[in-house]
Amino acid sequence: MTFPLVPRGRLIGLSFGTMRSFRRGTGSDVVDSRPYRTGDDVHSIDWASSARRSAALNSDEFIVREHYADEAPRVVIACDRRPGMSFFSSPLPWLDKPRAVQETSELLMRSAVGAGGFVGYLDHASGTAYWEPPRGGRRPREVMEKRFAEAPFTAPPNSLERALDHLAEHRRVVTSGAFVFVLSDFLPPPSDETWLQVLEHRWDLVPVVIQDPTWERSFPDVHGLVLPLRDPRTGRVTPVRLTAREAAKRREANERRFAELLDVFHGLDLDPVLVSSSDQGDILSSFLNWSESRRTRHVVRT
Repeated sequence: MTFPLVPRGRLIGLSFGTMRSFRRGTGSDVVDSRPYRTGDDVHSIDWASSARRSAALNSDEFIVREHYADEAPRVVIACDRRPGMSFFSSPLPWLDKPRAVQETSELLMRSAVGAGGFVGYLDHASGTAYWEPPRGGRRPREVMEKRFAEAPFTAPPNSLERALDHLAEHRRVVTSGAFVFVLSDFLPPPSDETWLQVLEHRWDLVPVVIQDPTWERSFPDVHGLVLPLRDPRTGRVTPVRLTAREAAKRREANERRFAELLDVFHGLDLDPVLVSSSDQGDILSSFLNWSESRRTRHVVRT
């Protein structure tokens, strides 16, 4: 299962992928036509146009088509491994965030490889950067399989800022137009200043928001029950009994927080992907909706 990587704009990268770019070369996207020149590939001749021009000028004239080159997309998967991203694992009936992160990462890897691209990986699980630059072959899969089996959820509170700063230091491999998928619950989100600095690098930044719809995007009416509530920063669990008013206040606060997060992304002209399930099919559906939304916007702009 894969989804199409639809860029916000054309890429400038390595040739022989499947993404459209600004550079002219071998590809499927016609950009222009011109008279044949010695050395041109005969396969690029537009025979119908050549016949019409030859008939009009009463001489042998050949027209060739020029194409935008197909590029190899670069995809970087930045995973947030703070303690809050380890919540609700099996057998609890809510969003299994560790599994959702793993399933999403594997989907991104398969989709990038299917587009002839290169995949990189980054996290700060142990407080320092674990960084694999974008590459092809089996290496990305081997890296992620080992990393998800071994890496703890002990990243510091500012791990997202650290990840984005780290990528900014590797602009030679994380080039302009590279897809940077940030997998996190964004609780709390990076500062507006951090996002603005990232946008200066002209990456195709995609926030992947992994939040449980019951406890993080909203809050159920559980007044009168003793609940084990976990602190998202420390992971410490404390039993509490909430009143109906307290549960309503938490629900209002969580829903407002989620709406404000989406407002920030839309204000920065970013296209977030919302993941609220660890099921492969549900995650694929979220990314297919993201791709279709981008394609529709391209059509409207054209």
